[in-house]
Amino acid sequence: MAVVALSYCKPSLHPLRFHPHCGNLWKRENVRRRSRGASTVTAMFWRSDKSPQVREFDISLANYPLTGSDTTQEGQNVISLSVVSSISEITPSEWDACALDSSQPQSYNPFLMHGFLSSLEDTGCATRETGWMPLHIVAKDESGHVLGVSPLYLKSHSYGEFVFDHSWADAYRSFGGRYYPKLQSCVPFTPVTGPRILTRDTPFRDQVFDALVSAMTQLAAKLQVSSLHITFPSGAEWNKLKEKGFSQRIGMQYHWKNRDYKNFDEFLMDMKQSKRKNIRQERKKIGTQNLKMRRLRGDEIKARHWDSFYDFYRNTTDNKWGTPYLTREFFHYMASKLGDGVLLVLAEENEEPVAGALNLIGGDTLFGRLWGCRPDSYYPSLHFEACYYQAIEAAIELNLKTVEAGAQGEHKIQRGYLPVKTYSCHYIIDEGFRQAIDEFLVRESNQVDYVIKLLHESGPFKETIE
Repeated sequence: MAVVALSYCKPSLHPLRFHPHCGNLWKRENVRRRSRGASTVTAMFWRSDKSPQVREFDISLANYPLTGSDTTQEGQNVISLSVVSSISEITPSEWDACALDSSQPQSYNPFLMHGFLSSLEDTGCATRETGWMPLHIVAKDESGHVLGVSPLYLKSHSYGEFVFDHSWADAYRSFGGRYYPKLQSCVPFTPVTGPRILTRDTPFRDQVFDALVSAMTQLAAKLQVSSLHITFPSGAEWNKLKEKGFSQRIGMQYHWKNRDYKNFDEFLMDMKQSKRKNIRQERKKIGTQNLKMRRLRGDEIKARHWDSFYDFYRNTTDNKWGTPYLTREFFHYMASKLGDGVLLVLAEENEEPVAGALNLIGGDTLFGRLWGCRPDSYYPSLHFEACYYQAIEAAIELNLKTVEAGAQGEHKIQRGYLPVKTYSCHYIIDEGFRQAIDEFLVRESNQVDYVIKLLHESGPFKETIE
């Protein structure tokens, strides 16, 4: 029997309060108050302020019956479902086959590949100790062949997700409940859209999809968690999951689109004159500061480059977040797994790296991820050059359709990156809380749609450019 151990302790009384960003998210009468005497999860992996009681939960999953003539012809009657506590329990070829069949070759997404996800686990980034306990779902046929997988984590916090639900947790706690632990299907620390239910291209792949979703909700019930979240799924998954009782949420990012440009200047000619002038002025500053930009791929990136980049990354996290999500070993390990799919932009002064930006290359997209510079240094406009303009040049050179430059940042608009929708799905166990969340999400979605419309109308491109 597969089991998972959680730490429990008795809840203490909490004053009734709301998060300042929560507003009237939910009403007292809409929420079923949990019993004050019942045990609720407070410290899942570490740092409990009370002596924890360790309990074990059965995480074995029921088989999923197949129906229809296609399954009979294939000689399949049931899908076997299981939970694995490490992606290493699935071979890279089996996992990657599911990821590639789900995204199609032209939309290859490096973050969904075994190499990237295993790098997070093997180097101590996404582990039980950091509050990211892997509980990946696997679907197999009766011969033991993998039909589908889904990356899934049992979480004790909401950090590293980029779909913000801290106010939900505060509101839940204010009414005597415990929001953590929760289940999260995502790529840790990575706000990149892509399929989360990864299925092989078989005649019954829709049933495999349903089986994996059913397994996740079944596991949520077994573990007695507050909720299950699927963040940054594809638009198609987002629509399917609504039919399965998931609440829908939208967000916004800024992406650059390649309109078959032959070079950077051709892209600039689509911009309004004032924006074009500003970009040219920013790029000129790089040369006047005696900086040289380099784009390195695969084996061109040496160990010393990764060590320098890690120092830059730590400078960013120390100043911005306080705690780094990624270890030094992660960058070396990930680079060895992804090879030429890694693009590192470096800024050098007197042949010494002083700043850098990390990108991964997908089937039709360049994914900009992390940035950092040398401590106690300031180079005007270097952030824009390393993260945005070098990415655009690389995308044009590689004939990629899109640059995704990460989460947040309205400053990206005047540099050619326009707002696009992102998606997330939320399966809230408590009926009263779910109702309140749904009402909030309707209002939030209307606001996001309105903002996207306004930003497009006042965008940086000429009126003739759509």
